[in-house]
Amino acid sequence: MEYDDYRPSLPGDYREEKEEDIVLTEDGMRRLREELEYLKNVKRWEVAKRLEQARAFGDIMENSEYEDAKHEQAFVQGRIVEIEYILDNARIIREEDIDASEVTIGSTVYLEDLERGEELRLRVVSAAEARGGRECISDQSPVGKAILGRGAGEVVDVQVPSGVIKYRILRIER
Repeated sequence: MEYDDYRPSLPGDYREEKEEDIVLTEDGMRRLREELEYLKNVKRWEVAKRLEQARAFGDIMENSEYEDAKHEQAFVQGRIVEIEYILDNARIIREEDIDASEVTIGSTVYLEDLERGEELRLRVVSAAEARGGRECISDQSPVGKAILGRGAGEVVDVQVPSGVIKYRILRIER
């Protein structure tokens, strides 16, 4: 399978619901461009080299290194296609357009877990931008959905598998 032949099915957020915007913050756009650059100019060639080395081991039918490299190649190419689609179809939210009076995509939100008394700092981003870590939370997550459109001082109930968590929105920043 050649790179150009691979067309993964992307998560519903990206293709099936075309009428919904893919929204990115400026920082999210920058990070995705950097990831795309790395995947195209570094990772893709590393995988190609792995495939070449694995072929040198002989029979590719029973060659686990070759199979692993092919799976990685498919993953890398799938991620490239996904990022290109996101970048081609995204609407960018500029920091100066973020309204700090209510939680929106791009807001940094300070929450208090009312049961534990812990404070959380989260940046609300779109599902296209949320990829673990970085103290980001998707607007489609239970917490993201519960706090969107809310203001500082409000208490929200978030339904999670283990029950309900209550958060107080302490403050909202750009």
